[in-house]
Amino acid sequence: MATHMEHSYAFFLGCIAPNRYPGCEASAIKTSAKLGIELLPLKGASCCPAPGAFGSIDLNVWYAMAARNLCLAEEMGKDIALICNGCYKSIWEVNHKLKHNDELRDGVNEVLAEIDMQYKGTINVWHLAELYYDDKICGVKKVADSVTRPLTGTKVAVHYGCHLMKPQKDRHFGDTENPMWLEELVGALGAEPVQYRNKMQCCGAGGGVRGYDLLHALDITNEKLINIKEAGADALTEVCPFCQLQFDRGQVEIAQNFGKKYNLPILHFNELLGLAQGMTPAELAIDLHAVDCTSFLEKIQ
Repeated sequence: MATHMEHSYAFFLGCIAPNRYPGCEASAIKTSAKLGIELLPLKGASCCPAPGAFGSIDLNVWYAMAARNLCLAEEMGKDIALICNGCYKSIWEVNHKLKHNDELRDGVNEVLAEIDMQYKGTINVWHLAELYYDDKICGVKKVADSVTRPLTGTKVAVHYGCHLMKPQKDRHFGDTENPMWLEELVGALGAEPVQYRNKMQCCGAGGGVRGYDLLHALDITNEKLINIKEAGADALTEVCPFCQLQFDRGQVEIAQNFGKKYNLPILHFNELLGLAQGMTPAELAIDLHAVDCTSFLEKIQ
């Protein structure tokens, strides 16, 4: 029996999920459907654009590219939902700035007019994880009720990432120094969320660090992995494919450069949710991860 879709959104994929971690894309669509959330393709979307790359080089290009993506969703008459913190940073922030700055909006619309588009400011932008936590849309109880294979007996560390919750003055997530709402969602899946030192530290890739100084980025990642392993976690979950890339592929690079092996499974929250909802690892493309997730999968099977 098909699930009644109570809410529908324009689904912004970003770059890394469809190109490197298709399980993030597949799991987001499949798990959301079980929660009454329909994710519709945002056809013609481009890069968000990446805040660390574009935003630090040319703000006008950053504004215009993000505004174009917003226009595509406005044409659909749908709010945007996405699964990446960097995409959230760019698209949410540009939407927020354009709605509150007439001069900036007029300048962006002059650029968009060249491709017959106009930003109107008629939609909002949401991270999918925040929709799951929001009682008006979904809520922790509904997430728990969708679980058919509880992740009982597993310990899962949580990584929030940098761009989702800050700057605090513009966001609406509450406590940004020691948040617990993602742990609540993990607990709803039957897993035990574990706390670890420097939980809110960057994954190492943020701000484009990975692109210009890989070893420095890996040093940050390595510190986080040490802390997570010391806390006894069986896996790490995050809500950003770029963070997933840094923790997952980064472990291979840490082994190559530092000679340290952690073998810590890294799962986007939607992949974790998919497992708890009874989906197979193959359905979630978990076999495409750089770090073998067998140790975690065996615990839940």
